[in-house]
Amino acid sequence: MQLNFLARWRAARDASHQLDLLLAQADASAPLAARNEWLMELGYWLRKPVPASSESATAFAEHTRLRLLLQVLDRNSEQAKRFAACLRSILRDNDARSLFADTGMAARPGLAGELVARLQTKVLPVAPNRAELADVFALLFISEHDAEWVAALDEGLIARLAQILDGDDDHASVLSTLGAALSDSIALLSSQIAAAALEAPTRMRLDSPQESTRVLMQLPRLAHELIHSESGSEQRLQLLNQLRAALERARTAVNSVYDHLERFGVSVDVVFQVERTRLRIERVEQLLAVWTGQGGLTAHTALVAQLITANQQRSSVRALLGETYQLLGRKVVERSAETGEHYIARTRRDYFGMWRMAAGGGLLTAGTVYLKFFIAALHLNKFVEGVLFSLDYVGSFLAIHFAHFTLATKQPAMTAPALAQKLDDVTRPEGRAAFVDETIALIRSQMAAISGNLAIVFPVALGAQLLVLHTFGGNLLSKEKAEATIASFSLLGPTPIYAAFTGVLLWLSSLTAGWADNWFALHRLHDALAYQRRLKWVFGAVRAQAIADFAKKHVAGVAANVSLGLMLGLVPTVLAFIGIPLDVRHVTLSTGSVAASVGVLGFDTMLTAPFWWAVGGIASMGVLNLAVSFALAFSMALRSHGLKPGMRRLLQGLVLRRLLQHPLQAILPPKA
Repeated sequence: MQLNFLARWRAARDASHQLDLLLAQADASAPLAARNEWLMELGYWLRKPVPASSESATAFAEHTRLRLLLQVLDRNSEQAKRFAACLRSILRDNDARSLFADTGMAARPGLAGELVARLQTKVLPVAPNRAELADVFALLFISEHDAEWVAALDEGLIARLAQILDGDDDHASVLSTLGAALSDSIALLSSQIAAAALEAPTRMRLDSPQESTRVLMQLPRLAHELIHSESGSEQRLQLLNQLRAALERARTAVNSVYDHLERFGVSVDVVFQVERTRLRIERVEQLLAVWTGQGGLTAHTALVAQLITANQQRSSVRALLGETYQLLGRKVVERSAETGEHYIARTRRDYFGMWRMAAGGGLLTAGTVYLKFFIAALHLNKFVEGVLFSLDYVGSFLAIHFAHFTLATKQPAMTAPALAQKLDDVTRPEGRAAFVDETIALIRSQMAAISGNLAIVFPVALGAQLLVLHTFGGNLLSKEKAEATIASFSLLGPTPIYAAFTGVLLWLSSLTAGWADNWFALHRLHDALAYQRRLKWVFGAVRAQAIADFAKKHVAGVAANVSLGLMLGLVPTVLAFIGIPLDVRHVTLSTGSVAASVGVLGFDTMLTAPFWWAVGGIASMGVLNLAVSFALAFSMALRSHGLKPGMRRLLQGLVLRRLLQHPLQAILPPKA
C-alpha cells in the first residue's frame, strides 16, 4: 500500500488529464478556485511531451498541443464557447495589477526581508483561491522553458487563440478590466521608481543629485497625465514621448549610483534598491509597448514571457544573492588585489625582500608557539583556553603586520585576486603571456615566504628550548606534551583534513579584510577621522590627517589578522562544543611546535618514525594551507571576472607547460 502511494506521488508530478475531460470541465460559473485549477491542469496538458513520430510535432511540444486544442475547438463550437467563456472569466475575476506591477519585483524593502520572502515562496505552495492573476501565473507556468515556448509563438497562432477568446460583450468587459489594470500598473510602478530612487541612501549617490531628483519626481506626474489623456490625441503622443525620455534619464541617473559605489565602497542594501529600481523601469517600458499597441501581438507574448521568467526568478534565492552580492564580491576582490600586489616578488630584490619579511615572521611565530604551550599547560576549560589561544594569535599576527613581516600562509588568499586582475587581457597572446609570468612570480613568492618562515622558526624555537635547558636545567614543556605534539602532526592522522580546513579559515580572513576595507571606504571614515573635531583639537589638523591615513592604510591588515587569530583559536572550540572534531594546522606554528618538542626529547627523536611522519604532516600542511586558500580566493576572483571554462583550461595548460620547461623559475629569483 505504501509503495503504491509513493508510485502515485511520483507519477502525479507530470500527470495530466485528457483534453476531452478538460474541455468538458470548462465552466465559467464555477467557483474561482475551481476555474484557476482548471487552467493549471490545462497547463500540465500543454507541457505533456508529444511523440517524436507525430507528423505535427514542432520544436516545442506546447505549440503542437496548442494547435491540436485549436483544431478541436474549431470543430466543436459549443465547446469553444464554454472554453472561451471560462478563460475570459479567469482574466476578468483575477486582479492583473499584481501580475503587471509586482511579478518578479522584490516585495520587501530590504535584502533580509526579501530573502525570507523568497524562501517562503520557494517552500510554500500557491493557493488557487486568491483572486490574483500573479498566483494563476505561478500555477500555470512552472517549467523552466515555459518562457521560451511562449516567446516563440508566431503571430498566426496567437491570432487564432485571440479569435477563440473573442465573443460577446463579455470580451469587451475583459479587455476593459485588463486595460485598467495595465494603466494602473504603469502609474504604480512610476511612483515606486521615484520613491525608491529618492530614498536618502540612493539619492545621495546619484550623479548630479538635484537634476536627477527633478527627473525622478516627474515620473508619477507624467504617468498619471498619460493614462488619463484622450486616446489617439496629439497630447497623448507628446506625453508618451516625455515619459519614455524621463524613464531613460531615470535609468541613467540610477546607473550612476554604481559609479559612486565603485569609487567609495559597496553597500548591499543600496545595490538591492538600485537593481529593484532598474527592473521597474524596464517593466514600465514593456507595459507601455503593450498599452500603446506598438509591436503588435508579439509585444503581448514578449511581455508574457518576461513575466513568466520574472515570476520563476521570484523564488530563486541564488539569483537574489547573486545579483546583490556580485558587485560587493568584485569590490572585495579588488581590495584584496591591492593588498596582494605587495606579496608578489617579480625581481631578485623583491624575492630577497620577501625572504627577509618571512624570516621576521618566523622569528615572532616562535614566541607564539611557546605562549600557546604555556596556555595549554594551565589546563583551563576549553572555551577560556580557546579565547587565550585567539589572543595569542591575534597579538602575534598584529606584531608581524606592524613590523612589516609576513606569514606565508596568509599570502595566497591575497595574491590570488591580484593574479586575477591579469585576466582582463587573456584574450590576446601577450595578455596570456603576462598572466603566466605573474603566476610563476606568485609561485616563486610563496616559495620565498614559506622557506623564510620555516628556516627561522625551527632553529629559533629549538634554540630557545636548548637555551633554557642548559641555563636552568628544565624544559619549556613536558616530555609527554612533546611526544603528543609530534604524534598529533602525523601524516597518517587527520592532519591533512585539519590543514585544508585551516586553508578555508585563511581565505575567510582575506574576505574579512576586503569587506572591512570596503566598509571603511563606504562610510567615508577616512574623511570623518581627518575632520573629526576632537581629534583636531587634541592632536592638531596635521596629526588628525596622519591618524586618518594610518587607519586607511592598516584597516584591511588589522581586520585580516584579528579575524584569522579569532578563527584559529575559537572555531575549533565552538565546533567541538557541537560535536564536530575539527582542529587547525598552521604550517609555521606547527613547525615551531615540532622544533620545541625535539629540543625536549633530544636529537635522537629525529631518527624515529613518528618524527618523520610529523615532517610529512607538516609538508601536507604547507601544501594544503596554501592550495586551499589560493584556490578559494582565485575561484571567487574568476567568477567576478566571468572567465569562460575553455579559457581557464588554456591558461592552466600554459602555466603547466612553463613549469615543465623552466622549473627553476618557480624556485629561484630572476637574474634581471
